[in-house]
Amino acid sequence: MLLAKKKGLVLNVTNKNSIGWAIAEAAQAHGAQVCVGAQNDKLAGKVSELTEGRPGFSTTIVDFSDPSQLESLRDEVARSFGTVDFIVHSAAFAQREDLSGRFIDTSREGFLLALDISAYSLVALCCALEPVIADDASVMAMSYLGSTRAVGNYNVMGVAKAALESAVRYLSVDLGQRGIRVNTVSPGPINTVSARGVKGLSGMIESVHERAPLKRPFGAEEVAGTCVYLMSDLSRGVTGQIVFVDDGFNILGM
Repeated sequence: MLLAKKKGLVLNVTNKNSIGWAIAEAAQAHGAQVCVGAQNDKLAGKVSELTEGRPGFSTTIVDFSDPSQLESLRDEVARSFGTVDFIVHSAAFAQREDLSGRFIDTSREGFLLALDISAYSLVALCCALEPVIADDASVMAMSYLGSTRAVGNYNVMGVAKAALESAVRYLSVDLGQRGIRVNTVSPGPINTVSARGVKGLSGMIESVHERAPLKRPFGAEEVAGTCVYLMSDLSRGVTGQIVFVDDGFNILGM
């Protein structure tokens, strides 16, 4: 198994259709112990239903907007695991009104909120957990092509994802001295609860599947496979990169 004896965190999961849950399941199937995060008590119940009775899983609660919860998470990791070998950051948020219309009309409040939860939270997470991240560990963040291209109705989230990808590069330098790899995984559009906040999602998915070089559907399973590779020792020489999982759509021009 690629992840035998490895321990890690997948933060956060909303339901069974979350990309994070597909990643957690794939990691556990490859031999890892996985602690799955939920944002609050309400969502923790749904996550517990997914993991209940399944060996190799545990659950936690972490709200990325609360610094004290990151400190509590560090202490919990120290007690339960000692150190972790991988961390998956799968958290993003923007106000619904900032995901439609004109980007120029984004409020200051909405802009700062999107950047805080979607980008700075990765920096804060790595800073808080640095003492319990094992040498040669792997950290992954989830992004989207809207970080480098103007995608309709993605708006402020595109700016937040651009900041996230830049943060990944700087974190890879800071943590690379200990062999810790930090990478971005950039899936194409996938029908999840969070993605449905983007107006016209179904049309985006259909268009990408039709135009991408591989011309076939893709989803959370393909993303999970890429993450297992990045968690494993097979990717020991890969850091600071954006790994696209979109059937090659990102390479297309006109």
